[in-house]
Amino acid sequence: MTGPPERIELAALGVVLRRYDAGDSDQLYAAVEANRDHLRAHMPWADERRDEFVAFVTDAVTQWDRGADHNYAIVDATDGRYLGGCGLHDRIGAGGREIGYWLVADATGRGIVTAVVQALTTTALALDGVRRVEIHCDEANARSAAVARRAGYRLDRVEADAVSAPGDVGRSMIWVWPP
Repeated sequence: MTGPPERIELAALGVVLRRYDAGDSDQLYAAVEANRDHLRAHMPWADERRDEFVAFVTDAVTQWDRGADHNYAIVDATDGRYLGGCGLHDRIGAGGREIGYWLVADATGRGIVTAVVQALTTTALALDGVRRVEIHCDEANARSAAVARRAGYRLDRVEADAVSAPGDVGRSMIWVWPP
């Protein structure tokens, strides 16, 4: 596979992962703004201004076109409502991709992120040259760690890291696939 698909359907959950496009800024910003309290503890970008989200979407489109990061909006398959975001990130060196993810509060607890991680893992490993996939989350982010565990990832190590969000303790868990 030369690049990941622009759209991944998780039909059993009624969810679609779709590549960001230039028109996504307002809906993304509204979803984050309505969920700031839920996201703030572990997402350092949760308090960013609207113009920063515009810049993110613009960069996400550019990164995809260059074959670097591949960010997806997680949307409801029926009405297109934003449920969150996820991505395959080219930041852990040759042969690997890192998965990141977040959901709005009322979409949690339904198995969406676990299914997203499983789909993105399969997608990443189908990319040319990718042999490993990682999930990085702060030790205090028990929900993200639980997702990695449910998706079959193995905790490889815990490393000291900068505290980047109010709920973080500065110790990153590095989860790896294959286990």
